[in-house]
Amino acid sequence: MPKILTRERLVPNLHLIEFEAPEVARKCRPGQFVIVMPDERGERIPLSIADWDAGRGSVTAVFLSVGTSTRKLAALRAGDEVPVFVGPLGRASEIGPFGTVVLTAGCFGIGALWPTARALRAAGNKVIAVIDAKADYLVYWKDRYLSVCDKVLFSSRDHALGSGDFVHKELDKVLEAEAPVGRVISIGCTYLMYSTAQATKSLGIKTIVSLNPIMVDGTGMCGACRCTAAGKTKFACVDGPDFDGHEVDWAELFMRRKSYFDDEIRSLCRFEETELP
Repeated sequence: MPKILTRERLVPNLHLIEFEAPEVARKCRPGQFVIVMPDERGERIPLSIADWDAGRGSVTAVFLSVGTSTRKLAALRAGDEVPVFVGPLGRASEIGPFGTVVLTAGCFGIGALWPTARALRAAGNKVIAVIDAKADYLVYWKDRYLSVCDKVLFSSRDHALGSGDFVHKELDKVLEAEAPVGRVISIGCTYLMYSTAQATKSLGIKTIVSLNPIMVDGTGMCGACRCTAAGKTKFACVDGPDFDGHEVDWAELFMRRKSYFDDEIRSLCRFEETELP
């Protein structure tokens, strides 16, 4: 079974986990994800690939501890094994000579967008990142982004990072200052991606978002990650996870994100009552 090489907390409630998976590492591309089960009784959960090392044979993900399965995953240690680790899945992100590219990322998306930032820089683009966090202590991988981006800006609510604005207001400033912008790419919570797409829509800038609704099998068989883009039904796992943010039915996506909320709360309550020491 796949072994965990590293598991550490990056910032409160966000964890890095590195798996020994040489076959997967040889095939990873920016924008893809893996499916993991923390134990034999757990559910299959999708994790965006945050990094990989083909030489080391490792695949890294950054995840938010929010439900039962991610709580279990956050409790694992180096040397532990997981029963299921499948990937890479999903369509890889498009990487090309777009000119100036602006990235917006928050929460787990800071890790998930890192491979794309690195690949865009290698393709000769000017790369500007806008990192969103509620406070400065929730920002991680700052040095990584500084190493490949021409500029790294921040939006926060505590003013400690130089801006007290929400990400879309900081993005508005960047789009005006850096015009023309060839592409905007966003990964993070649904609201961050929605607000990014809204900020670029009137300007006609191609905007890519990575949809992360609940997935189950990750291969298009169950339909749990169903969404609507350009008026057509799509599955985020096999048709995405990247979509044109101006074509996504955001109202539907916000509703679908709540579909399993009550079940998740009940599961977490049972877990805390029966399995935590």
